[in-house]
Amino acid sequence: MLDTVVDAGDGFLGRIPAGGTFRIVDLHGNQAVDTLFYDANDLDNRYSAFDTVREQGAVYLTTGSRLLSVRLDVLATITDDTCGRHDTLGGACAQESNVVRYGEHTRHQHACRETFLRYGAAAGIDARRLGHNINFFMNVPVTADGGLTFADGVSAPGKHVQVRAERDLLVLISNCPQVNNPCNGWDPTPVRLLGWWSS
Repeated sequence: MLDTVVDAGDGFLGRIPAGGTFRIVDLHGNQAVDTLFYDANDLDNRYSAFDTVREQGAVYLTTGSRLLSVRLDVLATITDDTCGRHDTLGGACAQESNVVRYGEHTRHQHACRETFLRYGAAAGIDARRLGHNINFFMNVPVTADGGLTFADGVSAPGKHVQVRAERDLLVLISNCPQVNNPCNGWDPTPVRLLGWWSS
């Protein structure tokens, strides 16, 4: 039902019906795929990193993780993960955060927030409806003092993560263009999206 390649720095917006399966394949390895999930029938009922981490008592996401909404509804469940763990703390890059982290020379570099807004507009997803996202395949170790660091990815070519939609979902993706930290191995690459469900 779905088979598409998303180029580095590009985005995707799609609907996955309840019970449907959605898979992201890291084609070349070390690519960060910034992802937001929304209840397709109520955009304000969107993915919540805070509630997902708190309710499961786990900082990283992997097989069995339930992706919760701001109302504690289960939006999706990770059913297969050949990578091992995924970040939901590091957030999406933005032009503003790039300047703070990497310097004024990055101000006009493309960033995930802009991709989210560009693709989300077709569904009525504006800046007010953007929240904390999942960074599939991204490695953001938590330090002993509670800080976050960006490190080389833990993925490899062909690794994938797969979710089952527990309700009708909108999936919004920015295939991260970040070149200022090692989350993409300093070389952003395409990913493949697959989905299947009964008609």
